[in-house]
Amino acid sequence: MEDQRHPILPKQNSISSHEGLELKSFGSCLKWVFVDQSSIWRTGLSWSIFFVLAIGVPLVTHFLLSCSSCDANHSRPYHVVSQISLSLFAMLSFISLSCWTRKFGLKRFLFLDKLCDASEKVRHEYKQQFQNSMKLLCLIVFPCFAAECVYKIWWYVSGATELPYYGNMYLSDTIFCMLELCSWLYRTTIFFLVCVLFRLICHLQILRLEIFAQVFQKETEVETIMMEHNKIRRTFRIISHRFRAFILVSLIMVTASQLASLVVITRSSAHVNIYKAGELALCSISLVTSLFICLRSATKVTHKAQKVTGLAAKWNVCATIHSFDYAETETPMVPQVSSDHQVFPFGADLESDDEEGDEDDDLDNTKLVPIFTNTISFQKRQALVKYLEHNRAGITVFGSMVDRTWLHSIFGIQLALLLWMLNKTIS
Repeated sequence: MEDQRHPILPKQNSISSHEGLELKSFGSCLKWVFVDQSSIWRTGLSWSIFFVLAIGVPLVTHFLLSCSSCDANHSRPYHVVSQISLSLFAMLSFISLSCWTRKFGLKRFLFLDKLCDASEKVRHEYKQQFQNSMKLLCLIVFPCFAAECVYKIWWYVSGATELPYYGNMYLSDTIFCMLELCSWLYRTTIFFLVCVLFRLICHLQILRLEIFAQVFQKETEVETIMMEHNKIRRTFRIISHRFRAFILVSLIMVTASQLASLVVITRSSAHVNIYKAGELALCSISLVTSLFICLRSATKVTHKAQKVTGLAAKWNVCATIHSFDYAETETPMVPQVSSDHQVFPFGADLESDDEEGDEDDDLDNTKLVPIFTNTISFQKRQALVKYLEHNRAGITVFGSMVDRTWLHSIFGIQLALLLWMLNKTIS
């Protein structure tokens, strides 16, 4: 069984020197959160630590530290909701990440094997994104962990004389505090790691789309464009197939968690303050932030892919109009469009090259498209545009394209649930 497992870190001779990616840093990160399952004993250690920190510690501390005689600030009325939410989300992330890394290996899972045919620019930018992903993970987890540390230390120090203890009071409180902090850090790091990895994979596809958009700036056969677009669509299908269950279940779990939190804090008998609901608020912020990273990454790469259709349509329009301007001449066209014969010359006055455009318009920032009317016929160009219109690329969740329309629908459903819940609780 051990021979069939994919190692988290590829062997040194299997990593091409031209990739230059920080695989070891990500492999070390997986080992640090105990998700490395490249061998049997590491798999056993990984699952053991998961059950202890994600399930065992929250259960033990909840029952052993329950205090009915404590004051209002130490009764923890919202502790169950926050702990169940964190544990369930960590369980989903851990199981998903374990299946992915064991089945595909880290290199194949992150699509690093696809970089062999990529340009040097793509490999360099993807390497930078590797490093930025690790920084982003630290920037998200450490501030939340610092806030959790402050809250836990205050809770144990201020309630030392009221909280249940076993043996020595100071030693018991210290051990319980350390266990709870380790459990919180472990669960939070796991689900943020999966979201950051998904963001990293989407960023690679954005780089591929930006390179693909340059085919309209040079003489390229329509067949070549279609073949490359099919490769990109196939990669999107693979990504969607791997992450569709994680995205859908995450959306359902985060929505259920926020609704449950709303129910417990809007009850007539509920008394909400920072001391009671501080941990619940921190849990909600963490879960919503992680879901936001996934949905934003999926939506961004989907709209980048859909912009290719608009770019192809503009390329077709420019070529068609330009062909009429030169219908009576036999002079072959060059890849550059001169300023005297450019299509729609007034467009240059609408937008300056020095102005900063929207980040989402990177694929649409070319005002003029080089024309090759002698090599690409109108029928081929029109067929390509129709093909791109009816074969959209992007991230899907069980067939539904994750774009702004999909997000608006989700927002409408959640808003309806929110209003219904408020009507039941407040009235």
